[in-house]
Amino acid sequence: MTSLETNPWIAFGDKLRQLRKRAGLTGAALAEQAGPGWAPSKISRIQGGQQVISEQDLDTWCRLCRASEAERDDLFADLRAARLESARWKRRASGGHEPVQRSFAEDEQAATVVRNLETGIVPGLLQTPDYARAVFRAFAHLQGSPDDADDAVRERLRRQTILYDSTKRIELLVTEAALRTPIAEPTVMAAQIDRLLAVLGVANVRFGIIPLGVQVDVPPMHGFWILDDVARIEVLTTEVVTRNPTDIRLYNAMLDQLWERDELAEGDQARQLLLTVSEGYQRESSQLT
Repeated sequence: MTSLETNPWIAFGDKLRQLRKRAGLTGAALAEQAGPGWAPSKISRIQGGQQVISEQDLDTWCRLCRASEAERDDLFADLRAARLESARWKRRASGGHEPVQRSFAEDEQAATVVRNLETGIVPGLLQTPDYARAVFRAFAHLQGSPDDADDAVRERLRRQTILYDSTKRIELLVTEAALRTPIAEPTVMAAQIDRLLAVLGVANVRFGIIPLGVQVDVPPMHGFWILDDVARIEVLTTEVVTRNPTDIRLYNAMLDQLWERDELAEGDQARQLLLTVSEGYQRESSQLT
């Protein structure tokens, strides 16, 4: 089973999914039998860990899926435990980003192979101080957590020392859309793109860009990290960590498919794409002055 370092709702949702399947019910059938207030989308969100199920709804789920008394008791105990774990994640997030960055750095230092896909922002290992500061402050504001951006930036920059560790293999893949999404003023974005140009010459770092308009076999729904045999997925409200071999194979397979696309920009193609994006930000910057 997937191991969750923080929020356990995904694992709990998977238990509910298995119970529904064993009862021979589709999500649509379960929603129909449950009555008003239920829809297939609600079933999907609960099973995917995106919606917290209430005790009343859990009772309905157990009844319609013919759970035994022992299974019902276990699920209600798991629900209480999940709520406690969720509260623990919120407390961790409320402590700021600096300790999270420090913990991540320790895991990266221990890894031999580091693989990362980002769909919405520049990979953390390649962020400039100003870009990283903008990211940390944006999320601190959204989450209502302490603004420890300066401390978090220092930890993020310490993380970046692994880029020059020849004993590690590092693969960083980002979408062009992420590069074209300005999270700070144009001067900051232009400097960030220049930083990406510099990493193209680092021997043990493979850097690639998925250009706009490229058809992919499976759409990357979110960013993730693979550190040897551990995958880390950070979403808005939690972080999922899995050591399940099946999960690791799945995430590696998705990355392999993306890296194998003929249209993927690496080397000179990546350089040309980055120069184009940088020129756009430089024009915006000059228009503002």
